[in-house]
Amino acid sequence: MRSALIAMLAAGTMAGSAAQAPQPVGGPIATVPVPPGDGPSRALGRPNRGLLLNGVQLPSEGEWYRTWDPILKRSPNRGWRRWGTTRLLSVLEQVAAERALDDPAAPPLLIGDLSRPHGGAFGKRYGGLGHASHQNGLDADVYYPRRDGLPLAAYKPSQVDRRAAQDLVDRFVAAGAQYVFVGTALGLRGPRRVVQVLAHHNDHLHVRLRPGAGA
Repeated sequence: MRSALIAMLAAGTMAGSAAQAPQPVGGPIATVPVPPGDGPSRALGRPNRGLLLNGVQLPSEGEWYRTWDPILKRSPNRGWRRWGTTRLLSVLEQVAAERALDDPAAPPLLIGDLSRPHGGAFGKRYGGLGHASHQNGLDADVYYPRRDGLPLAAYKPSQVDRRAAQDLVDRFVAAGAQYVFVGTALGLRGPRRVVQVLAHHNDHLHVRLRPGAGA
């Protein structure tokens, strides 16, 4: 019953919409609609060399989550930075909903970059360090909860609520993530083949789903 309720509520927030075409940092903003697809979303190629077919846009916010723009350092994240497969959005919604049901006092889940509307390169020209992966709709950045409960990215490891961060890692592992990349300074743990330490991840975890049917 609980699982059915979560799935029903999550599905209601995953309608696709038009996106703004991504431009190099500081470049002009042009509006280009993403045409509706003729079939289910598909992750093509590899996370670091791939494309997204019939992607779905994560809404700017939901009942249990908010989005965060890592370049502008504010909510919500820009629309062209939050596209993924239907399955990725479903997992994000599920984790956010189950976390809220288990701990109603928890702050909303803070979700960062997914992929561009059609996937492809998401490097430095799009701001900050850029992403080597995030190219085919199976990757998402999720910010660790802060000790002060504010819905903002942590700016230093001491601001991270490590117990809540570990809970978040555990939830994505249980949801079937292929990898969960975590920071070097937080001591977060999990199955060795899944939870892996990676530089530049002390404020967020990076979840990647397995490729496959129903992507």
